[in-house]
Amino acid sequence: MSTPASRYAPLCGREIHWVEWGEEGAPAVIAWHGLARTGRDMDELAQHLAQRGLRVICPDTLGRGLSQWSPAPDEEYTLAFYARLANALCDHLGLARVHWIGTSMGGAIGTVCASGGLAPRMKARIASLVLNDNAPELAAPALERIKAYAGQPPAFDTVAELEVFFRTVYRPYGWLSDAQWRRLTESSTRRLPDGRVTPHYDPAMVRQFTAHENDYLIWEHYDAIEVPVLLLRGAESDLVLPEVVERMRHRGPGAAGRLQVIEVPGCGHAPALNVPAHLEPVEAFIRAADAGGAAPQARAA
Repeated sequence: MSTPASRYAPLCGREIHWVEWGEEGAPAVIAWHGLARTGRDMDELAQHLAQRGLRVICPDTLGRGLSQWSPAPDEEYTLAFYARLANALCDHLGLARVHWIGTSMGGAIGTVCASGGLAPRMKARIASLVLNDNAPELAAPALERIKAYAGQPPAFDTVAELEVFFRTVYRPYGWLSDAQWRRLTESSTRRLPDGRVTPHYDPAMVRQFTAHENDYLIWEHYDAIEVPVLLLRGAESDLVLPEVVERMRHRGPGAAGRLQVIEVPGCGHAPALNVPAHLEPVEAFIRAADAGGAAPQARAA
């Protein structure tokens, strides 16, 4: 496996950063992070898949991590613009076929891409879709909780204090080692002009929820998906409700027999994709999609 590479490119007029794992020319996977996170959340997943012969691209979304912040937040912090960025990234890398793994917001971006509704060329590119605790309809109270902490990121005098905050707000991720918590902190920290530290994203990205109130209500896109879908639902998730999962089973890829659902115990929103019980079902699903079949139904242990 090649050493992971940090890369940048101007896409849709904005500089976007991503980390790339594995060998160029290997089957490609795009692993897209959640709302207030960065592509480094996908390190364990990317390493696992790259060691098994896949090429994994982990972008920082516009306004997150090392990607540029948008000068037009109301227009560009949207699923439609993120889908355009995904299409431009595939163009830049020459990717005709990709498997998509998306946590939370990353899953919503994958859904609108796989439908072709917001980025028509992506429909033919996406070979399979993993939704990590994401659905075409999200619970309103959980969205309010996320907006409350994401829209007003705290600042601390020390990185150690910021790590305590991350360990608290992201406790639903499930088990992380001390080293993983430290990496999560260090890879998503920026220093303010006054010397304090804060999460590494543009607070204006939360305006997606006010300027585009129903941006995450995407049943029409889910219904248009024609590729295999794997839903990993945190068993304690307050964002993806069981009744919504049941509707997913009877619509779109669910109605066509292309939806698999795995409840991940010990997690809420969203499983960290950092332990074998998370990683192995994802790998098996991708292998089955590449072979043209469906992976066997399973439950994460």
